[in-house]
Amino acid sequence: MKMSLNSSLTRNDIIRYFYYVIAAMLLISIHITVLDFIAIGNITPDLLIILVVIIAIYEGQFKAVFIGFFIGLLFDIFTFDVIGTNALTKTVVAFFAGYFYQEGEARKIIGSLKFLIIVFIAAMFHNAIYNIFYLKLSEASFTHFFLLYGVAASLYTTVIAVFPMLFRITRK
Repeated sequence: MKMSLNSSLTRNDIIRYFYYVIAAMLLISIHITVLDFIAIGNITPDLLIILVVIIAIYEGQFKAVFIGFFIGLLFDIFTFDVIGTNALTKTVVAFFAGYFYQEGEARKIIGSLKFLIIVFIAAMFHNAIYNIFYLKLSEASFTHFFLLYGVAASLYTTVIAVFPMLFRITRK
């Protein structure tokens, strides 16, 4: 029994995935070079969370999980982070955000307040899971750590997510 990948992927799918990779690489390079300049108390927004949420809303949960894993793995490699931490967290973000996928409704969702709520909750999931790997209970209390690196970082990411939302609104 022979299976062909060519029958399941169209040329438009390949081009779309290529654009996702280009967007991820661009955001990774921005994250590495520019985001430290807009950090507020060592807190920077995570642009890749926003990208993964957008992809999940456009593509659905199944495809977004694989794309989220790949984006997280790329980020781990380029930032010399512990391999797998961002891959795991971006996969969880994609899985969560994929629940909000509705065929043909992606543009409407991204142009609404619902998008910001999805990004905030996804960022909270991401930060909670990611920071478990780095939390040393002897150095900081969990409450302080959670408020600083969980809630504050999620809010900062959500504020940045206003820009794609406004871009989507202006294109309507």
